[in-house]
Amino acid sequence: MADQYLLGWILASVLGLVALYRTLVKRNDDRRSALVEKRSECVKSVMVSNGECRSTDGDVDVIIVGAGVAGAALAHTLGKDGRRVHVIERDLQEPDRIVGELLQPGGYLKLIELGLEDCVEEIDAQRVFGYALFKDGKNTKLSYPLEKFHSDVSGRSFHNGRFIQRMREKAATLPNVQLEQGTVTSLLEEKGTIKGVQYKDKTGQEMTAYAPLTIVCDGCFSNLRRSLCDPKVDVPSCFVGLILENCDLPHANHGHVILADPSPILFYQISSTEVRCLVDVPGQKVPSISNGEMAKYLKAVVAPQIPPQLYDAFIAAVDKGTIRTMPNRSMPAAPYPTPGALLMGDAFNMRHPLTGGGMTVALSDIVVLQNLLRPLTNLNDASTLSKYLESFYTLRKGPFTRSFLLHLIKRGRKCVRLASIT
Repeated sequence: MADQYLLGWILASVLGLVALYRTLVKRNDDRRSALVEKRSECVKSVMVSNGECRSTDGDVDVIIVGAGVAGAALAHTLGKDGRRVHVIERDLQEPDRIVGELLQPGGYLKLIELGLEDCVEEIDAQRVFGYALFKDGKNTKLSYPLEKFHSDVSGRSFHNGRFIQRMREKAATLPNVQLEQGTVTSLLEEKGTIKGVQYKDKTGQEMTAYAPLTIVCDGCFSNLRRSLCDPKVDVPSCFVGLILENCDLPHANHGHVILADPSPILFYQISSTEVRCLVDVPGQKVPSISNGEMAKYLKAVVAPQIPPQLYDAFIAAVDKGTIRTMPNRSMPAAPYPTPGALLMGDAFNMRHPLTGGGMTVALSDIVVLQNLLRPLTNLNDASTLSKYLESFYTLRKGPFTRSFLLHLIKRGRKCVRLASIT
């Protein structure tokens, strides 16, 4: 009986907290719109008349290091909220990568929430409705549970560089967002607080930039990550990338996962005429491309396990010789809370890209950060900003926390039922 009362008390407490949270969120929503409008007017006055309405003592509110998926989306999001943003990207030419090409439906929903859904238009992106699994000559199809969503909601697959360029272009249309080509070499620290960055511009000249908040999102090869979080990196395998041309996947508009030996093979369409193939090769050392060992491996070990419909196109892609590799990195989200600085995107944490979740996580984090910073009209209040930034690392786990709470509630109800029976 005591256990029943205890479980009931726990459930009531949790549900009470949820109700209180919803009430506070609704109350904050009304304030947010007014704050954003005020901040937007402030930025306009700075741009037009260089007047007194500034939220920082420097030239910008936020420095963003890197303009990949996370950096470009973040620049547009914060710029749209009225922040003055300085983005420093090593290379503003269109990127050419073999990963970051499949956005899950959850990521597309975040694009909609951020007002960036049009960035998958006009790049020959393909809709993705689920996955097809292949093993030992058998296959099955698994669809995303999208019945309750608008018909436009699905996954999207595309050339990574085209997607990034669309977001960069959209961010650059905002008058308070500056995109600059340059290489950030270090963070500027003063008494334990990050004050900005030191970088080389595209001419090689040493420059400094200051802002109350610096957000590092320059990818998995970030040279700044080590100073902001646990530098531990695991490389369990490498992806070997090919592009198959003018072939049809066995299941249209689906990602294909071949559960092969020794590890999986992926296929998904990235344009109306191209199919990306990613072969997972275990270990950190892969057969050499230059001496032909990789081609032999792909033909002898991988090709026999590929569906017959794709075999000829796969061999043709190997023979064409445009084989590329990339290490698969696993990096835990273990930040050192640092005043004035934040990590996001692949610079912050990565899971095996086989899950296809990296871009979705980055976009979800941007939504969390946007909502977190909205009440702050003055980022120069260092102590307040630090408290908000520390909250980010907890709030970004919100969906998991909520699902875990629901699991506990369901489990508690089950325990109560069992207790009443016994």
